[in-house]
Amino acid sequence: MRLLNSTMSKSVLTFLLFTFIGFSQIHAQELRDQTIKYQNLIALVDAFYVDSVSIEKLTEDAIIKVLAELDPHSVYISKDEVKAMNEPLQGSFSGVGIQFNILRDTLMVVATIPGGPSEKAGLRASDRIIKIDGESCAGVGMKNPDVFKKLRGDKGTKVNLEIQRKGESELLDFLIVRDDIPIYSLDASYMINKSVGYIKLNRFAAKTADEFIEALIKLKGQNMQDLILDLRGNGGGYMTAAIKIVDQLFNKDQLIVFTEGLKSMRHENVSTDRGIFKEGRLVVLIDEGSASASEIVSGAIQDWDRGLIVGRRSFGKGLVQRQFPLSDGSMIRLTTAHYHTPTGRFIQKPYDNGLLDYHMDIINRYKSGEMVSPDSIHFPDSLKYKTLLKQRIVYGGGGIMPDVFVPIDTTANYKYFNLLARKNVLYPFVLTYMDSHREKLKAKYPDFKSFNKNFHVTEEMLKELLAEGDKAGVEHTEKEYLAVKENLKVNIKATIARDLWDGSEFYQVSNQKNEILEKALEILDKPKEYEKYLK
Repeated sequence: MRLLNSTMSKSVLTFLLFTFIGFSQIHAQELRDQTIKYQNLIALVDAFYVDSVSIEKLTEDAIIKVLAELDPHSVYISKDEVKAMNEPLQGSFSGVGIQFNILRDTLMVVATIPGGPSEKAGLRASDRIIKIDGESCAGVGMKNPDVFKKLRGDKGTKVNLEIQRKGESELLDFLIVRDDIPIYSLDASYMINKSVGYIKLNRFAAKTADEFIEALIKLKGQNMQDLILDLRGNGGGYMTAAIKIVDQLFNKDQLIVFTEGLKSMRHENVSTDRGIFKEGRLVVLIDEGSASASEIVSGAIQDWDRGLIVGRRSFGKGLVQRQFPLSDGSMIRLTTAHYHTPTGRFIQKPYDNGLLDYHMDIINRYKSGEMVSPDSIHFPDSLKYKTLLKQRIVYGGGGIMPDVFVPIDTTANYKYFNLLARKNVLYPFVLTYMDSHREKLKAKYPDFKSFNKNFHVTEEMLKELLAEGDKAGVEHTEKEYLAVKENLKVNIKATIARDLWDGSEFYQVSNQKNEILEKALEILDKPKEYEKYLK
């Protein structure tokens, strides 16, 4: 009997093996047939079509159409777009190392990047760049992309700049050797109070985990007991960066995320024993702009009851893309797997109704009332899961639902504020102000603490801003102005702080009237309330 069973098992395995081989051969032949069919089409169009056509464009259009039929995140990237796309994720590019703005058709240095070639050469904030390699760049209608082309270049190459500086009667010559310029994904890290640290990430790039660990170490050195991790508006990036960040917050051998697809086996990512913030209380801030890698982090933390998620429902992207280079330097970004949170949740929102409906999702959330009340969100029981330790109810199928919902502010009309920003009035106003007051401000406020306490945006400054808005054709009523007056003050002060110091100082000012952050602090200030949400 045992021999018979063994013989039958071998027969079944042999049958399955040959069946699989047979299917594989049929599939390969079908693929070859369809490839030849497309080649014939292109050849016929090229040989007989009535008008001249670009074969390259036809091919690109076909690729775009094919990928659009698959899912919203499988896309074609032209060879011209590849380099620009990779820079933010790789964490650096080669250039001269300045932040700039084009103010009244003049290229103005806003700040030099610390340690970069321009700082080493002696450029300063408020310097005007008049010529680049002997070619005038003032009063010629130069746009941001034109500046990038002229100032960026291969590491080790040189660029000559002629600078107009206040107090100097003649132009100053600078020879700058281009070098690698870091792109930081950590916007801010500081202590909000004596025990709570704050870290804000804008993306998940190659060096994000290193920046995060460095910030953790710095904050722990300042007696941080609890952490607020701000992922609002963070659209994601590298999955590996998200995994490394969660690893700093978990104990050993906890599942962080797993991926699987029809043609890719299940792959699990598990935490190590390297975490340096395993014990303190944790709050993660998310909103409708938090996607992909941000959802991996917040989903893992929620599933293991490691901390609380505060804010609004995240974007809902649970697809894993892999980039495949094509022969001409272009590439396709193809979805190869789904990712799942530790409980097994698949948080990709539906895209069955087409791309337009998919991209209208955030607007539809406003219309449905979801941004104001979580009761407007309805998930079927099939999407219900339980967290791994506390057995709390969580949902899949459309982003990460926060543990603590904070509605969007609908009491104020931000139209006037947004128009001042969109018409490029607000930021140039601050640049002009700093151009005249930088040295006075530095002398009066030697450190951020004194600035934050004592500097106030005056009524005179606001009147000047309103006048600049009028010149730009930004109309407003008294009611619209009063609705955003305090927001304008905060934004102006925060932007001045960033000019004088850095991004952390910007957020220390701008976060002072932030409802989601205030809710997180309120919960951390009441240990019983924190524990209540985790039960």
